[in-house]
Amino acid sequence: MADISLSRAVRWDTVVGALLIVVLLFSFGFVDGFGNALNLSFLIGNTLPIALIALPMTLLVVSGEIDLSVASTAGLSGAVMGSLWNQGMAIETIIPVCLLLGVVCGLVNGLLVTRLGLPSLAVTIGTLAAYRGVAQIVLGSDAVTDFPSQYLDFAAGRLGDTFIPYAFLPFLVLLAIAVVALHATPFGRSLFAIGASEEAARFAGIRVKRQKLILFTMTGLMSSLTGVFWALHYASARYDNATGLELSVVAAVLLGGIDFDGGKGTLGGAIAGVFLLGALQNVMSLQDVSAQSQIVVTGVLLVLSVLGPRVARQIAVLRAQSPG
Repeated sequence: MADISLSRAVRWDTVVGALLIVVLLFSFGFVDGFGNALNLSFLIGNTLPIALIALPMTLLVVSGEIDLSVASTAGLSGAVMGSLWNQGMAIETIIPVCLLLGVVCGLVNGLLVTRLGLPSLAVTIGTLAAYRGVAQIVLGSDAVTDFPSQYLDFAAGRLGDTFIPYAFLPFLVLLAIAVVALHATPFGRSLFAIGASEEAARFAGIRVKRQKLILFTMTGLMSSLTGVFWALHYASARYDNATGLELSVVAAVLLGGIDFDGGKGTLGGAIAGVFLLGALQNVMSLQDVSAQSQIVVTGVLLVLSVLGPRVARQIAVLRAQSPG
């Protein structure tokens, strides 16, 4: 049964990867301006915030949990960054403080879920509002833009005349670490076991609560890192940075074949979903599609990403049960 589930996940990953290739080929051929280096750099840079949070979110959803407070954590991190910069603190000190803040935010979510037994969906909807509110208290309606130029250049610049942003290189390192952690370590295998059956995983000796607490903490850390990157990439720290980003992250992860019920999926599929969503948003922007319409498209993809794998599995079951 595990092999069948894995093969289905791989087939879905293949579909998403193939669709990404089709969208890219179509865009290169028929969308004006898509293939120039500057636009491709924008595409990758604008997709990186989704991709960064998608790494721990994938692990979290595989284990059967979710964190909807990620965008608010990123916004709070950016707000604290702007406030501390206004107070004269060095940027080299501010960034570790912001990362530590993300750890605290993730830890709060994790403790509420694992120690009090509250559902992660309800908990993180609550902290989504709470963290955003704290961000507004910290920075108000101010926008901080005068960060050191070398940091702004790294977050928004690219390698020479290529389309590769500087920030894409450390992302690749984080991606490699996440892939190994999920697919080649006992820790990763335990997450699939927890997502498939938490009770069975507990009987197998897996420390379920500890694993989930680690995941929520990692998600908070990566969300705060995303908040720092967002403020530097767009040269603006505001309390409402990354608003709505959680929808794009969840849509991309589920589109990549990660089962919302947990226990199935691959990180490769999730990242394919991230860049498929990023490519579609870039094409819509080039075609002057409104931001509201882009949100509608993201919402439709979110529904399809949940419905599609389930329909495919049901069809496979019916075919297996049919005589001959």
